[in-house]
Amino acid sequence: MTTHPSTAEKGVGPLLRAWREQRRVSQLELALRADSSARHISFVETGRSRPSEEMVLRLAEHLDVPVRERNALLLAAGYAPRYPETPLDDPALGALREGIERLISGYEPYPALVVDALYNVVAANRGIMTLVDGVGEALLEPPLNAMRLALHPQGLAPRIRNLRAWRGHLLEQMERQIALHRSEPLRALYEEVAAYPVPDADPVDEPSEPVPHFALPLRIEHEGRTLSFISSISTFNTPMDVTVAELAIETLLPADPATVKYLQGLMP
Repeated sequence: MTTHPSTAEKGVGPLLRAWREQRRVSQLELALRADSSARHISFVETGRSRPSEEMVLRLAEHLDVPVRERNALLLAAGYAPRYPETPLDDPALGALREGIERLISGYEPYPALVVDALYNVVAANRGIMTLVDGVGEALLEPPLNAMRLALHPQGLAPRIRNLRAWRGHLLEQMERQIALHRSEPLRALYEEVAAYPVPDADPVDEPSEPVPHFALPLRIEHEGRTLSFISSISTFNTPMDVTVAELAIETLLPADPATVKYLQGLMP
């Protein structure tokens, strides 16, 4: 997993240098991208020059710094945060909430959910609630966490037929998010779920009619049947709010005809 610089480092210069090094971009390359000079980038990183607010935002954009961390860069440079962090239940996000609910409801009977930056579930459709039926009550207490639900021994883990492969996929996904966001709460969640026990081997459960997969499927048992899904994750383009920037919509697409038929039979 990627390490990040000590929080003892102060000022916008060391923060920008850390993001540049993490993205493996040279000072010259960053300067060319940002229409600046390597000399100016060097002066900013060493504190010899104070970047303008516009320059901080420009460098952050070219370094693909997450919106939350762009606010941190602005504060470190002595400027006010640019991006608000509006609670999801705020009336200002009413249209967003309505749109999300309509989207995931329209996806039924296939499972779909929305999670925040810590994989807490902020919305889920009936397809998801069908899959989590029988999960330990403690895991269903708010806030529901998608990673705990999937990997905890009292969650879905005992019913996931390819748990070792799916667990590896989820942990790699979290590692990428930690490298991108450098979030200590996310790192703590990673360490928690990575420590959950794992069986020595997955059960042998080959489908009666093999189906070629273009991505790793989630194969999960439900009421004596093995269902197969392909996961797709969507985020909002060019978000201007921290809350919105950290939302992700995950949909589970049936990976074989048997799963399609079974799910369609569950709901009117």
